[in-house]
Amino acid sequence: MNRVAAHLARLLLGSLVAASAVAGNVSVTVLDESGKPLRDAVVFLESAQAKRLAKPLPLAQMAQRDKAFIPSLLVIPTGTSVSFPNIDTVRHHVYSFSPAKRFELKLYVGTPTNPVVFDQAGVVVMGCNIHDQMIAYILVVDTPFYGITTANGVLSINEVPTGDYSLRIWHSRLPIGSPAQKQTFKIGSADETVKVTLKGLGSQ
Repeated sequence: MNRVAAHLARLLLGSLVAASAVAGNVSVTVLDESGKPLRDAVVFLESAQAKRLAKPLPLAQMAQRDKAFIPSLLVIPTGTSVSFPNIDTVRHHVYSFSPAKRFELKLYVGTPTNPVVFDQAGVVVMGCNIHDQMIAYILVVDTPFYGITTANGVLSINEVPTGDYSLRIWHSRLPIGSPAQKQTFKIGSADETVKVTLKGLGSQ
């Protein structure tokens, strides 16, 4: 009898694991208020489950080249370290006063010894204290399900476990300090297609 009960328990556990492993693919199209595709919009899916699955990247990089940040937009999971190599021959002074991460890398060339750890979710706006035209953004997220839209305003996020999520969208044209736009979203085992209009954008 005990063996039968143990066998049934194993079957039940296997069924639960299989059910939790079911995942779907999500295709998101982001438009501006005029109906045009919005490039470089950050799209991410938040939930308690997504937060548990999120892991820091080994190391991310945002370089400075030709007096510009390369890339100028970076999305990373919370806890990821970012290196800021200066490839230019002139010195840069990288800093951020954003609540999600305040830091300063004073005048330097080459690569700083210690990368910067981004340990809080949110938008981090960065600049160079020497070259005012240098601006970049790092979006720190509590989820492994994220990406940046293409020139067609499209992003595909694959293998998302079924469940209820908050679909969040952010763009650098939103006013400084504005939170990412949010709407509830349910993912099943079938592929999902979503079209979203991002409101409140400033001029390019």
